[in-house]
Amino acid sequence: MTDTIIFDLDGTLLNTLEDLADSVNYALHEYSLPERTLQEVKKFVGNGVELLMERAVAGALSKEKQQQCLTAFKQHYSTNMDHKTRPYTGILDLLRELKKRGCHIAIVSNKFDSAVKGLNDKYFEGMFPVAIGASDSVAKKPAPDSVIEALKQLGTCKEQALYVGDSDVDVMTAGNAGLPFVGVTWGFRDEELLRSMGAADIIHEPGQLLEILDRRNMIC
Repeated sequence: MTDTIIFDLDGTLLNTLEDLADSVNYALHEYSLPERTLQEVKKFVGNGVELLMERAVAGALSKEKQQQCLTAFKQHYSTNMDHKTRPYTGILDLLRELKKRGCHIAIVSNKFDSAVKGLNDKYFEGMFPVAIGASDSVAKKPAPDSVIEALKQLGTCKEQALYVGDSDVDVMTAGNAGLPFVGVTWGFRDEELLRSMGAADIIHEPGQLLEILDRRNMIC
Protein backbone atom coordinates (compact mmCIF):
# COMPACT_ATOMS: atom_id res chain seq x y z
CA MET A 1 0.00 0.00 0.00
CA THR A 2 1.27 3.47 -0.86
CA ASP A 3 1.34 5.63 2.26
CA THR A 4 4.03 8.16 1.28
CA ILE A 5 3.71 11.27 -0.88
CA ILE A 6 6.72 13.38 -1.87
CA PHE A 7 5.76 16.92 -2.92
CA ASP A 8 7.56 19.54 -4.93
CA LEU A 9 7.26 23.00 -3.32
CA ASP A 10 7.14 25.96 -5.76
CA GLY A 11 4.18 25.68 -8.09
CA THR A 12 2.85 22.60 -6.30
CA LEU A 13 2.28 23.47 -2.65
CA LEU A 14 3.03 27.20 -2.66
CA ASN A 15 2.53 29.99 -5.16
CA THR A 16 5.90 31.66 -4.68
CA LEU A 17 6.06 33.46 -8.00
CA GLU A 18 5.55 37.07 -6.91
CA ASP A 19 8.12 36.92 -4.12
CA LEU A 20 10.61 35.24 -6.44
CA ALA A 21 10.02 37.88 -9.11
CA ASP A 22 10.44 40.71 -6.59
CA SER A 23 13.79 39.32 -5.47
CA VAL A 24 14.94 38.66 -9.04
CA ASN A 25 14.13 42.23 -10.00
CA TYR A 26 15.78 43.62 -6.87
CA ALA A 27 19.00 41.84 -7.83
CA LEU A 28 18.76 42.90 -11.48
CA HIS A 29 18.17 46.51 -10.44
CA GLU A 30 21.32 46.37 -8.29
CA TYR A 31 23.28 45.66 -11.48
CA SER A 32 21.39 48.12 -13.71
CA LEU A 33 19.68 45.36 -15.69
CA PRO A 34 16.08 45.50 -16.94
CA GLU A 35 13.36 43.92 -14.82
CA ARG A 36 11.70 40.63 -15.73
CA THR A 37 7.93 40.11 -15.92
CA LEU A 38 6.06 37.54 -13.86
CA GLN A 39 5.62 35.39 -16.95
CA GLU A 40 9.34 35.48 -17.67
CA VAL A 41 10.23 34.50 -14.11
CA LYS A 42 7.62 31.74 -14.26
CA LYS A 43 9.48 30.24 -17.22
CA PHE A 44 12.85 30.59 -15.49
CA VAL A 45 12.07 28.70 -12.26
CA GLY A 46 12.36 24.98 -11.61
CA ASN A 47 16.08 24.23 -11.76
CA GLY A 48 17.31 26.10 -8.70
CA VAL A 49 18.21 29.73 -8.05
CA GLU A 50 21.52 29.57 -9.90
CA LEU A 51 19.80 28.82 -13.20
CA LEU A 52 16.96 31.19 -12.34
CA MET A 53 19.37 34.10 -12.10
CA GLU A 54 21.46 32.92 -15.04
CA ARG A 55 18.32 32.98 -17.18
CA ALA A 56 17.28 36.36 -15.79
CA VAL A 57 20.70 37.90 -16.44
CA ALA A 58 20.82 36.36 -19.94
CA GLY A 59 24.56 36.81 -20.42
CA ALA A 60 24.59 40.50 -19.57
CA LEU A 61 27.14 40.13 -16.75
CA SER A 62 30.53 38.53 -16.33
CA LYS A 63 30.61 35.27 -14.36
CA GLU A 64 31.92 37.12 -11.32
CA LYS A 65 29.21 39.78 -11.50
CA GLN A 66 26.56 37.14 -12.16
CA GLN A 67 27.62 35.34 -8.97
CA GLN A 68 27.36 38.61 -7.06
CA CYS A 69 23.90 39.16 -8.56
CA LEU A 70 22.90 35.68 -7.37
CA THR A 71 24.12 36.53 -3.89
CA ALA A 72 22.04 39.72 -3.94
CA PHE A 73 19.00 37.67 -4.94
CA LYS A 74 19.54 35.16 -2.12
CA GLN A 75 20.02 37.87 0.49
CA HIS A 76 16.88 39.68 -0.60
CA TYR A 77 14.79 36.52 -0.94
CA SER A 78 15.80 35.32 2.52
CA THR A 79 13.84 38.24 4.02
CA ASN A 80 11.21 38.55 1.28
CA MET A 81 10.15 34.95 0.67
CA ASP A 82 6.91 35.10 2.65
CA HIS A 83 5.47 38.49 1.74
CA LYS A 84 3.19 37.43 -1.12
CA THR A 85 3.64 33.64 -1.08
CA ARG A 86 0.58 31.55 -0.21
CA PRO A 87 -0.45 27.89 -0.29
CA TYR A 88 -2.61 27.11 -3.30
CA THR A 89 -6.32 26.82 -2.56
CA GLY A 90 -7.13 23.39 -1.15
CA ILE A 91 -3.55 22.41 -0.30
CA LEU A 92 -3.86 22.67 3.47
CA ASP A 93 -7.12 20.69 3.41
CA LEU A 94 -5.40 17.99 1.35
CA LEU A 95 -2.44 17.80 3.70
CA ARG A 96 -4.67 17.57 6.76
CA GLU A 97 -6.58 14.71 5.16
CA LEU A 98 -3.39 12.88 4.22
CA LYS A 99 -2.14 13.18 7.79
CA LYS A 100 -5.53 12.01 9.07
CA ARG A 101 -5.15 8.91 6.91
CA GLY A 102 -1.73 8.26 8.38
CA CYS A 103 0.27 9.17 5.29
CA HIS A 104 3.94 10.14 5.42
CA ILE A 105 4.62 13.37 3.54
CA ALA A 106 7.77 15.27 2.60
CA ILE A 107 8.93 18.23 0.50
CA VAL A 108 11.78 18.08 -2.01
CA SER A 109 12.74 21.26 -3.84
CA ASN A 110 15.51 22.86 -5.89
CA LYS A 111 15.07 26.07 -3.87
CA PHE A 112 17.99 26.60 -1.48
CA ASP A 113 17.61 24.55 1.68
CA SER A 114 17.24 27.31 4.25
CA ALA A 115 14.36 28.84 2.27
CA VAL A 116 12.62 25.47 1.92
CA LYS A 117 12.82 24.85 5.64
CA GLY A 118 11.72 28.40 6.46
CA LEU A 119 8.66 28.21 4.20
CA ASN A 120 7.79 24.78 5.58
CA ASP A 121 7.89 26.14 9.12
CA LYS A 122 5.71 29.12 8.25
CA TYR A 123 2.98 27.64 6.08
CA PHE A 124 2.37 23.98 6.85
CA GLU A 125 1.43 23.71 10.52
CA GLY A 126 4.16 21.21 11.30
CA MET A 127 2.66 18.63 8.94
CA PHE A 128 5.89 18.03 7.00
CA PRO A 129 8.54 16.35 9.17
CA VAL A 130 10.95 16.34 6.23
CA ALA A 131 11.72 19.27 3.91
CA ILE A 132 14.80 19.09 1.70
CA GLY A 133 16.15 21.86 -0.51
CA ALA A 134 19.27 22.44 -2.56
CA SER A 135 22.57 22.15 -0.71
CA ASP A 136 26.11 20.90 -1.22
CA SER A 137 25.17 17.58 0.38
CA VAL A 138 22.51 16.46 -2.10
CA ALA A 139 22.26 16.62 -5.89
CA LYS A 140 19.48 18.77 -7.33
CA LYS A 141 16.46 17.43 -9.12
CA PRO A 142 16.05 15.79 -11.58
CA ALA A 143 18.67 13.66 -9.84
CA PRO A 144 16.79 11.32 -7.47
CA ASP A 145 19.04 12.03 -4.48
CA SER A 146 16.71 14.39 -2.60
CA VAL A 147 13.78 12.01 -3.03
CA ILE A 148 15.87 9.07 -1.81
CA GLU A 149 17.00 11.11 1.19
CA ALA A 150 13.42 12.11 1.98
CA LEU A 151 12.29 8.48 1.91
CA LYS A 152 15.19 7.56 4.19
CA GLN A 153 14.29 10.28 6.70
CA LEU A 154 10.64 9.25 6.62
CA GLY A 155 11.60 5.64 7.23
CA THR A 156 9.82 4.36 4.14
CA CYS A 157 10.72 3.16 0.63
CA LYS A 158 9.96 3.94 -3.01
CA GLU A 159 7.57 0.99 -3.31
CA GLN A 160 5.27 2.82 -0.90
CA ALA A 161 5.58 6.28 -2.43
CA LEU A 162 4.46 8.58 -5.21
CA TYR A 163 5.69 11.99 -6.30
CA VAL A 164 3.58 15.13 -6.92
CA GLY A 165 4.87 18.09 -8.91
CA ASP A 166 4.12 20.74 -11.53
CA SER A 167 7.07 20.69 -13.94
CA ASP A 168 9.13 18.76 -16.45
CA VAL A 169 11.88 18.62 -13.82
CA ASP A 170 9.44 16.88 -11.49
CA VAL A 171 8.41 14.34 -14.13
CA MET A 172 12.07 13.46 -14.66
CA THR A 173 12.78 13.36 -10.92
CA ALA A 174 9.97 10.91 -10.30
CA GLY A 175 11.18 8.72 -13.15
CA ASN A 176 14.77 8.79 -11.94
CA ALA A 177 13.65 7.86 -8.42
CA GLY A 178 11.37 5.10 -9.65
CA LEU A 179 8.18 6.68 -8.27
CA PRO A 180 4.76 7.08 -9.89
CA PHE A 181 4.17 10.71 -10.85
CA VAL A 182 1.10 12.90 -10.38
CA GLY A 183 1.18 16.24 -12.21
CA VAL A 184 -0.65 19.38 -11.09
CA THR A 185 -1.96 22.02 -13.48
CA TRP A 186 -2.19 25.01 -11.13
CA GLY A 187 1.59 25.56 -11.00
CA PHE A 188 4.32 27.00 -13.21
CA ARG A 189 3.99 24.63 -16.21
CA ASP A 190 0.94 23.62 -18.25
CA GLU A 191 -0.81 20.30 -18.76
CA GLU A 192 0.39 19.99 -22.35
CA LEU A 193 4.02 20.03 -21.25
CA LEU A 194 3.42 17.51 -18.48
CA ARG A 195 1.67 15.12 -20.85
CA SER A 196 4.39 15.56 -23.46
CA MET A 197 6.85 14.39 -20.80
CA GLY A 198 4.80 11.24 -20.26
CA ALA A 199 2.71 12.21 -17.25
CA ALA A 200 -0.42 10.05 -17.18
CA ASP A 201 -2.00 11.15 -13.90
CA ILE A 202 -2.90 14.86 -13.93
CA ILE A 203 -4.96 16.73 -11.33
CA HIS A 204 -6.57 20.16 -11.56
CA GLU A 205 -7.27 20.74 -7.88
CA PRO A 206 -5.59 19.29 -4.77
CA GLY A 207 -8.47 17.11 -3.58
CA GLN A 208 -8.22 15.02 -6.73
CA LEU A 209 -5.02 13.49 -5.38
CA LEU A 210 -7.16 11.54 -2.91
CA GLU A 211 -9.23 10.18 -5.80
CA ILE A 212 -6.08 9.02 -7.56
CA LEU A 213 -4.84 7.31 -4.42
CA ASP A 214 -8.15 5.52 -4.04
CA ARG A 215 -8.41 4.62 -7.72
CA ARG A 216 -4.91 3.13 -7.72
CA ASN A 217 -5.83 1.13 -4.62
CA MET A 218 -3.34 3.22 -2.68
CA ILE A 219 -5.61 4.09 0.23
CA CYS A 220 -3.52 5.39 3.08
